[in-house]
Amino acid sequence: MKILRLTSLTLALLVAMAFSASAQSKVASVDIKKIFNAYYKTKLATASLDNRKAELHKELKKIADDLEKAQADYKELLDQASDQAMAPDEREKRKTAATAKAREIAASKSSLEQFQRQAEAQLGDESQRMTSNLVTDIHKAVADKARLSGYSMVVNTSLTEAFVYVSPDNDITDAVLAQLNAGAPIDVSKPAGAPLTVSTNQP
Repeated sequence: MKILRLTSLTLALLVAMAFSASAQSKVASVDIKKIFNAYYKTKLATASLDNRKAELHKELKKIADDLEKAQADYKELLDQASDQAMAPDEREKRKTAATAKAREIAASKSSLEQFQRQAEAQLGDESQRMTSNLVTDIHKAVADKARLSGYSMVVNTSLTEAFVYVSPDNDITDAVLAQLNAGAPIDVSKPAGAPLTVSTNQP
Protein backbone atom coordinates (compact mmCIF):
# COMPACT_ATOMS: atom_id res chain seq x y z
CA MET A 1 0.00 0.00 0.00
CA LYS A 2 2.86 2.36 0.80
CA ILE A 3 4.39 1.68 -2.63
CA LEU A 4 1.07 2.40 -4.33
CA ARG A 5 0.66 5.57 -2.33
CA LEU A 6 4.15 6.77 -3.16
CA THR A 7 3.60 5.97 -6.82
CA SER A 8 0.32 7.86 -6.78
CA LEU A 9 1.85 10.86 -5.07
CA THR A 10 4.80 10.84 -7.44
CA LEU A 11 2.45 10.83 -10.40
CA ALA A 12 0.38 13.56 -8.84
CA LEU A 13 3.44 15.72 -8.25
CA LEU A 14 4.65 15.23 -11.82
CA VAL A 15 1.25 16.23 -13.14
CA ALA A 16 1.17 19.19 -10.78
CA MET A 17 4.58 20.32 -12.01
CA ALA A 18 3.42 20.02 -15.60
CA PHE A 19 0.33 22.09 -14.95
CA SER A 20 2.27 24.63 -12.92
CA ALA A 21 4.34 25.31 -16.01
CA SER A 22 1.25 26.57 -17.77
CA ALA A 23 -0.03 30.03 -16.90
CA GLN A 24 -3.59 28.91 -17.66
CA SER A 25 -3.67 26.07 -15.11
CA LYS A 26 -3.65 25.99 -11.33
CA VAL A 27 -3.20 22.82 -9.25
CA ALA A 28 -4.10 22.44 -5.57
CA SER A 29 -3.74 19.60 -3.07
CA VAL A 30 -6.08 18.38 -0.34
CA ASP A 31 -5.98 15.77 2.42
CA ILE A 32 -9.39 14.14 2.19
CA LYS A 33 -8.70 11.82 5.14
CA LYS A 34 -7.93 14.74 7.43
CA ILE A 35 -11.10 16.55 6.34
CA PHE A 36 -13.19 13.40 6.81
CA ASN A 37 -11.91 12.80 10.34
CA ALA A 38 -12.34 16.43 11.40
CA TYR A 39 -15.73 16.97 9.70
CA TYR A 40 -18.44 17.52 12.27
CA LYS A 41 -20.95 15.42 10.39
CA THR A 42 -18.51 12.50 10.59
CA LYS A 43 -18.50 12.76 14.37
CA LEU A 44 -22.30 12.96 14.49
CA ALA A 45 -22.67 9.96 12.18
CA THR A 46 -20.11 7.97 14.17
CA ALA A 47 -21.96 8.70 17.42
CA SER A 48 -25.23 7.60 15.83
CA LEU A 49 -23.62 4.38 14.59
CA ASP A 50 -22.15 3.70 18.04
CA ASN A 51 -25.61 4.11 19.58
CA ARG A 52 -27.03 1.64 17.10
CA LYS A 53 -24.25 -0.81 17.93
CA ALA A 54 -25.09 -0.50 21.63
CA GLU A 55 -28.77 -1.19 20.94
CA LEU A 56 -27.99 -4.28 18.90
CA HIS A 57 -25.53 -5.49 21.53
CA LYS A 58 -28.24 -5.13 24.20
CA GLU A 59 -30.67 -7.19 22.13
CA LEU A 60 -27.98 -9.78 21.43
CA LYS A 61 -27.14 -10.10 25.12
CA LYS A 62 -30.80 -10.69 26.00
CA ILE A 63 -31.04 -13.52 23.48
CA ALA A 64 -27.78 -15.01 24.78
CA ASP A 65 -28.96 -14.77 28.40
CA ASP A 66 -32.25 -16.50 27.54
CA LEU A 67 -30.31 -19.23 25.78
CA GLU A 68 -28.03 -19.72 28.77
CA LYS A 69 -31.05 -20.06 31.08
CA ALA A 70 -32.68 -22.56 28.73
CA GLN A 71 -29.52 -24.66 28.73
CA ALA A 72 -29.47 -24.64 32.55
CA ASP A 73 -33.13 -25.71 32.63
CA TYR A 74 -32.38 -28.50 30.17
CA LYS A 75 -29.57 -29.83 32.35
CA GLU A 76 -31.83 -29.77 35.37
CA LEU A 77 -34.56 -31.68 33.51
CA LEU A 78 -32.05 -34.32 32.42
CA ASP A 79 -30.87 -34.75 36.02
CA GLN A 80 -34.44 -35.14 37.19
CA ALA A 81 -35.24 -37.61 34.41
CA SER A 82 -32.48 -39.88 35.69
CA ASP A 83 -33.25 -39.40 39.38
CA GLN A 84 -34.29 -42.81 40.71
CA ALA A 85 -35.81 -41.20 43.77
CA MET A 86 -38.61 -39.83 41.59
CA ALA A 87 -41.61 -41.86 40.49
CA PRO A 88 -41.30 -43.40 36.99
CA ASP A 89 -44.12 -41.30 35.56
CA GLU A 90 -42.51 -38.13 36.92
CA ARG A 91 -39.18 -39.08 35.40
CA GLU A 92 -40.95 -39.64 32.09
CA LYS A 93 -42.50 -36.20 32.30
CA ARG A 94 -39.06 -34.68 32.90
CA LYS A 95 -37.67 -36.61 29.96
CA THR A 96 -40.44 -35.32 27.68
CA ALA A 97 -39.89 -31.79 28.96
CA ALA A 98 -36.14 -32.14 28.36
CA THR A 99 -36.79 -33.15 24.75
CA ALA A 100 -39.00 -30.10 24.23
CA LYS A 101 -36.39 -27.91 25.90
CA ALA A 102 -33.71 -29.27 23.57
CA ARG A 103 -35.80 -28.21 20.57
CA GLU A 104 -36.26 -24.79 22.15
CA ILE A 105 -32.50 -24.46 22.64
CA ALA A 106 -31.81 -25.43 19.04
CA ALA A 107 -34.28 -22.81 17.83
CA SER A 108 -32.75 -20.20 20.13
CA LYS A 109 -29.26 -20.94 18.85
CA SER A 110 -30.48 -20.55 15.28
CA SER A 111 -32.16 -17.25 16.17
CA LEU A 112 -29.00 -16.03 17.88
CA GLU A 113 -26.83 -16.83 14.86
CA GLN A 114 -29.32 -15.22 12.49
CA PHE A 115 -29.52 -12.10 14.65
CA GLN A 116 -25.72 -11.82 14.71
CA ARG A 117 -25.51 -12.09 10.92
CA GLN A 118 -28.26 -9.55 10.38
CA ALA A 119 -26.78 -7.14 12.93
CA GLU A 120 -23.34 -7.30 11.33
CA ALA A 121 -24.81 -6.82 7.85
CA GLN A 122 -26.98 -3.92 9.01
CA LEU A 123 -24.09 -2.15 10.74
CA GLY A 124 -21.89 -2.71 7.69
CA ASP A 125 -24.51 -1.23 5.37
CA GLU A 126 -25.09 1.76 7.63
CA SER A 127 -21.35 2.40 7.94
CA GLN A 128 -20.84 2.14 4.19
CA ARG A 129 -23.78 4.43 3.46
CA MET A 130 -22.56 6.92 6.05
CA THR A 131 -19.06 6.98 4.59
CA SER A 132 -20.34 7.27 1.04
CA ASN A 133 -22.60 10.22 1.87
CA LEU A 134 -19.88 12.04 3.78
CA VAL A 135 -17.27 11.53 1.07
CA THR A 136 -19.75 12.79 -1.53
CA ASP A 137 -20.31 15.95 0.51
CA ILE A 138 -16.57 16.47 0.92
CA HIS A 139 -15.81 15.94 -2.76
CA LYS A 140 -18.51 18.45 -3.69
CA ALA A 141 -17.07 21.00 -1.29
CA VAL A 142 -13.59 20.46 -2.74
CA ALA A 143 -14.90 20.86 -6.27
CA ASP A 144 -16.81 24.02 -5.35
CA LYS A 145 -13.74 25.48 -3.72
CA ALA A 146 -11.59 24.56 -6.70
CA ARG A 147 -13.94 26.23 -9.15
CA LEU A 148 -14.24 29.33 -6.97
CA SER A 149 -10.46 29.62 -6.64
CA GLY A 150 -9.77 28.90 -10.28
CA TYR A 151 -8.05 25.54 -9.79
CA SER A 152 -8.30 23.19 -12.74
CA MET A 153 -7.09 20.16 -10.76
CA VAL A 154 -7.06 19.04 -7.13
CA VAL A 155 -4.67 16.33 -5.93
CA ASN A 156 -5.72 14.17 -2.97
CA THR A 157 -2.60 13.55 -0.90
CA SER A 158 -4.18 10.98 1.44
CA LEU A 159 -5.32 8.30 -1.01
CA THR A 160 -3.89 6.30 -3.89
CA GLU A 161 -6.73 7.72 -5.99
CA ALA A 162 -5.09 11.10 -6.00
CA PHE A 163 -7.40 13.15 -8.19
CA VAL A 164 -10.61 14.38 -6.56
CA TYR A 165 -11.56 17.11 -9.05
CA VAL A 166 -10.47 17.69 -12.63
CA SER A 167 -11.68 20.55 -14.80
CA PRO A 168 -13.85 19.44 -17.75
CA ASP A 169 -11.51 21.46 -19.97
CA ASN A 170 -8.81 18.84 -19.32
CA ASP A 171 -11.10 15.84 -19.69
CA ILE A 172 -9.77 13.46 -22.36
CA THR A 173 -12.37 10.74 -21.72
CA ASP A 174 -14.07 11.09 -25.11
CA ALA A 175 -10.76 11.12 -26.97
CA VAL A 176 -9.52 7.98 -25.22
CA LEU A 177 -12.87 6.24 -25.73
CA ALA A 178 -12.82 7.09 -29.43
CA GLN A 179 -9.34 5.62 -29.70
CA LEU A 180 -10.35 2.43 -27.92
CA ASN A 181 -13.48 2.02 -30.06
CA ALA A 182 -11.62 2.70 -33.31
CA GLY A 183 -10.96 -1.02 -33.82
CA ALA A 184 -14.46 -2.17 -32.89
CA PRO A 185 -15.91 -4.75 -35.31
CA ILE A 186 -19.26 -2.93 -35.42
CA ASP A 187 -20.38 0.68 -35.49
CA VAL A 188 -20.79 1.35 -31.78
CA SER A 189 -22.60 4.58 -32.54
CA LYS A 190 -25.49 2.52 -33.95
CA PRO A 191 -26.00 -0.48 -31.62
CA ALA A 192 -28.06 -3.34 -33.00
CA GLY A 193 -30.11 -3.72 -29.83
CA ALA A 194 -30.89 -1.84 -26.66
CA PRO A 195 -27.82 -0.22 -25.13
CA LEU A 196 -26.36 -1.65 -21.97
CA THR A 197 -26.72 0.38 -18.82
CA VAL A 198 -24.12 0.52 -16.10
CA SER A 199 -25.05 1.59 -12.57
CA THR A 200 -22.62 4.01 -11.00
CA ASN A 201 -24.24 3.78 -7.58
CA GLN A 202 -22.08 2.43 -4.79
CA PRO A 203 -23.22 -0.90 -3.33
